Amino acid sequence: MSTALLYGLGTAVPLLIGVAVGLRWTLPKAVLAAMMAFGAGTMIAAISEELFAPAFHRDGALLAGTALFAGAGIYVVANHLIENKLGPAAIGWALLLGTVLDGVPENLALGVSLSGGAGLVLVVAIAAGNVPEAVSGAVLMREQHGFEAGRTFALWAVTAAVLVAVTVLGNAYADSVSTTAISAVQAFAGGATIAVLADSLIPEAYREGGWWVGMATAAGFFVAFAIG
Repeated sequence: MSTALLYGLGTAVPLLIGVAVGLRWTLPKAVLAAMMAFGAGTMIAAISEELFAPAFHRDGALLAGTALFAGAGIYVVANHLIENKLGPAAIGWALLLGTVLDGVPENLALGVSLSGGAGLVLVVAIAAGNVPEAVSGAVLMREQHGFEAGRTFALWAVTAAVLVAVTVLGNAYADSVSTTAISAVQAFAGGATIAVLADSLIPEAYREGGWWVGMATAAGFFVAFAIG
């Protein structure tokens, strides 16, 4: 239980640090772009190594694929609705939405995987992805929506608390959850994360940083893959 709490905090604290930075400062575009791209690279490694691959090998292509497309589809539809309502200013809300939709199943999968001694790549990847999402999301909510600092921090703090809670709960009930359910959660998280990367994080990194951000993405992938 204490390990799960520690790992949960390891994903949530970077999120709050990112929000605090985003509310206090507007980082240079190149720095923020590099952070987003690096975080995207780590998440690509985590999706393949600790989310989709275990589900695919454990329960097959049908279940893993269905859950993958469900996770991606839910994020894509929700993000589309936000964009239709808010237009170009939607990216801040989209990143918060992405943190919830991919973060909850990711942290749940993290808590479950800890019972088998795994999870290091996933916690590093989640933490590395949470920081730029939180920084850019907080900046955009502050600048484009005029949110007060306290309200913005509270929204992200609730999200962080939920991430810690689901990590602990996932670990606590790991032995009573079927392997099929675990596979579904892992693949769902992978699909939601892929959609976040494709729809929000990577395009925003490219817009802010330009052609070179591909190198930062590759660096993030290499670091997370090497850890695993």
